[in-house]
Amino acid sequence: MTHAANAPRRTRLAAAVLLALPMSVFAQTAPATGADPHTSTPKQLDAINISSLPWMQSARDIVRPVEVLSGEKLDDARAATLGQTLQQLPGVQSTSFGPSVGRPIIRGLEGARVQVVSDGMSSGDVSALSADHAISIDPFLADQVEVVKGPATLLYGSGAMGGAVNVTDGRTPHESGERPLSGRVELRGGGAEDLRSGVFRVDGSTNPGGAGFVFHADGSLRETNDLKIPGFGESNALLQAEGETPDPADKGVLKNSASRIANGALGVTWVGDSAHLGMSSSLYDARYGVPGHEAHAHDPGAPEEEGDVVLRMRQTRHTLHGGFDTDGFIRNGKFNYTQTAYTHTEYEGGNVGTIFNNKTDEFRGELVHAAIAGWDGAFGLQLSKRDFDAEGDEAFVPKSDTRDAGLFWLGKRSVGALDLEAGARLERVRVRAEANPALPARVNDRSFTAQNFSAAARWHWTPQWAIDLSLDQSQRAPAAEELYANGAHAATRTIEIGDDRLQKETARRAEIGLRFHSERTEFHLNAYQVNYTGFIHPTQLFQRGSVADAVVEDGLPVYAITQSDARFRGVEAEGNFTLLDKDGRQLMLRAFGDVVRAQLQGNAYVEADPLLIHDGDTHALASWYSSAGNVPRLAPARFGLGLKWQAGPWRASLNGIRTMRQTRVATNESETPGSTLVDAHLAWHRDTASGTGFELFVDGENLLNTEARPHTSYLKDLAPLGGRGVQAGVRIYF
Repeated sequence: MTHAANAPRRTRLAAAVLLALPMSVFAQTAPATGADPHTSTPKQLDAINISSLPWMQSARDIVRPVEVLSGEKLDDARAATLGQTLQQLPGVQSTSFGPSVGRPIIRGLEGARVQVVSDGMSSGDVSALSADHAISIDPFLADQVEVVKGPATLLYGSGAMGGAVNVTDGRTPHESGERPLSGRVELRGGGAEDLRSGVFRVDGSTNPGGAGFVFHADGSLRETNDLKIPGFGESNALLQAEGETPDPADKGVLKNSASRIANGALGVTWVGDSAHLGMSSSLYDARYGVPGHEAHAHDPGAPEEEGDVVLRMRQTRHTLHGGFDTDGFIRNGKFNYTQTAYTHTEYEGGNVGTIFNNKTDEFRGELVHAAIAGWDGAFGLQLSKRDFDAEGDEAFVPKSDTRDAGLFWLGKRSVGALDLEAGARLERVRVRAEANPALPARVNDRSFTAQNFSAAARWHWTPQWAIDLSLDQSQRAPAAEELYANGAHAATRTIEIGDDRLQKETARRAEIGLRFHSERTEFHLNAYQVNYTGFIHPTQLFQRGSVADAVVEDGLPVYAITQSDARFRGVEAEGNFTLLDKDGRQLMLRAFGDVVRAQLQGNAYVEADPLLIHDGDTHALASWYSSAGNVPRLAPARFGLGLKWQAGPWRASLNGIRTMRQTRVATNESETPGSTLVDAHLAWHRDTASGTGFELFVDGENLLNTEARPHTSYLKDLAPLGGRGVQAGVRIYF
């Protein structure tokens, strides 16, 4: 295997020179809207429009909890993964499977319950299938990232029961820019991972401000070496449990964590006076190592070492989009059709292990209508098709196809001091898997109907104070892997057995929020509770009649996919305070915190007889499982403080996050120590008379060189977060 860290110097130099062309990336305000692409003024929340909705609406006016990153806030937060980029938002944390993999966790939920979309359309990858699979979206190319906390099923279907993350990147513009050509380029390097990165973006218009063609191009290339860490890859607790003494030569480096990621897109849109039609194509190519999987197998029956595990992802994506405006009952409409082809190959010691293929077709159409009985609203139709196939020794999920059709309505209205929102979605999901003769009892064709309802209200108590209340019901159909998994899952070091008898999952949520907004202060506090019926989760199996002896096959513990009731409760808060605003100088303080508690509420121990295919034979594992207790890998409580200073062309910030010790653990799960991470940012921006601008910046991460091991990670005892690192770079605008 050849890692990016070993790429020839001339190759990296040529790429850097190419990326240094006068083009742009992730404009702080999208050039297609006509805004200045190199302004250094941060957007205010009331000026940020949410693209997830069928209509234009600012983030501040939405009753449901929504977080947005854009402009300078996004520039300062950008990281290698989407989860890391968002992890300083209240209620949002990140999974971790090495420095290249980090999926958002929203209010303690992840995987199949949190949907990641690009410009409102599915990412088309298999990141929800396994913890070691990366998202095929590059945060360094994002214009804006929107996080819907709480159910987003009305917008995106049952896969967004726990929330959704929408990344907008300007690849599907619907307006003509005000300039014939605008762009941005960024080069950066350094850090604990020895990053070398270049990103560009360019937007053009044949008739700025009027009808004509709009062009878009972007691209990125990012390479890293093995991550520098404060100590050893293995935690002290694991070393003591195994009675091992680490090799001093292994200290300070997380082996097999290097990466190389390339990404690019081209698009063209015709924009008329009242309509637009366009298309875009993109390519995502990534190669990254999976640390801690150099056959770290100390159990007597575990497989022998096969060498480093390296993943190669490749995805092509094609999108056709359009829309129109009218003066009739239908005010405007838009549609998107996206087709993706995704291939993911896992190499073990340089040999092909498992190949994942995922093909998706998705259509989404929305019609915004005039007021009906005082309600402004929109109808929508979403259709999707997913064909999944895995081949190889670790293909624990059979070939399957999933069909999804959803019809929805969203509406809003104001009555005096009340802002009201409501919505409903009816969804039909069909999951079919390839029949397996070894499992004749399985039902290989399942259909589900999901009903989703939501209502929310905001009472403007005073011009500055508001109280929010939202109630909803959301339902989720089981994913193919939950129904039909059967075999060893290398990423989690478990054997997973699905259940074709699973029923749909139902969640009922109640949330109350308090908001305050003035010229110098902004604050919000939210408390919520979600009660689940039929919560789907993997549960470890034990020998019949025993609460201590786990069922083990080939040195791996066996987990069955089961259902039980569950309850999630949480509180999150954030405040932004302007301490000084005088003579062009600003000093701002930000504070936030979040905590979530989640418990399974089933019977203490229940008999189970799952079927496992092993060595071509079918085994009935008569066993017991626990369906009560804490949810595994629950995100721990956190609080953070940050200071931001801005004076003329300068801006600087210092942030700290304290993650508390996680003591609320599941069966056979260890506690995780807390940690404090500190980062800092410094930037100097200048605009020239010709309209070109540039910005120099320095970012410091984990300045205290703290050893941090996320409780949410399967690799918490094998792969800590990176140590102290400093990155520097330049952004050029025109």
